[in-house]
Amino acid sequence: MGLTLTDKDGQTPLNEEEKEGLLIPTIATRAELDEFEQQNIEQAVQWTMGQSFKPEKVWNEEFICAIHQRMFAQVWGWAGEFRKTNKSIGIDFWHIPTALRYLLDDIRNWHDNNTYSPDEIALRFKHRIVSIHCFPNGNGRHSRLMADIIIEKVYMQPVFSWGAANLSSASDARATYLKAVKAADQSDYSLLLAFARS
Repeated sequence: MGLTLTDKDGQTPLNEEEKEGLLIPTIATRAELDEFEQQNIEQAVQWTMGQSFKPEKVWNEEFICAIHQRMFAQVWGWAGEFRKTNKSIGIDFWHIPTALRYLLDDIRNWHDNNTYSPDEIALRFKHRIVSIHCFPNGNGRHSRLMADIIIEKVYMQPVFSWGAANLSSASDARATYLKAVKAADQSDYSLLLAFARS
């Protein structure tokens, strides 16, 4: 039967090879996929709650990939692996490791020099990593969990509320979120800062 996906605004389409990485053959629709992914993500979030992470653990490629794997390993065979194809958003796939290294250098610098507030450091990281688009799927959800880990585990602040909404489904909150991300693309983080705490 195969997986048939209707992608919403801001979602990255999967190619046929990536779809073959689906580990649950009975999934046939976006709604079913979203449900199984959400269950896996909730388990990853639960795992983070019992952990203590130092900045040097969080700010490295291995940890970033491990979080994505925890979020999606029960659904996708390629969970935690960098994408091997170009997408309509994100950088060319062969530049991912280098761009990620630059981002990790930047966040260490922001942290060491108190360049921004803790919220802004976490959200700048979130914005940059989603714009790199490391993985075939789940980049937005992964970037939000990474921001939550940074703000809670590194800065000992409450996790973000992200508009207290499911941002994977079409809604006013998703539209507001995407508008905030687009403003951040132009170096204006005010909307994203406000939305993350709304």
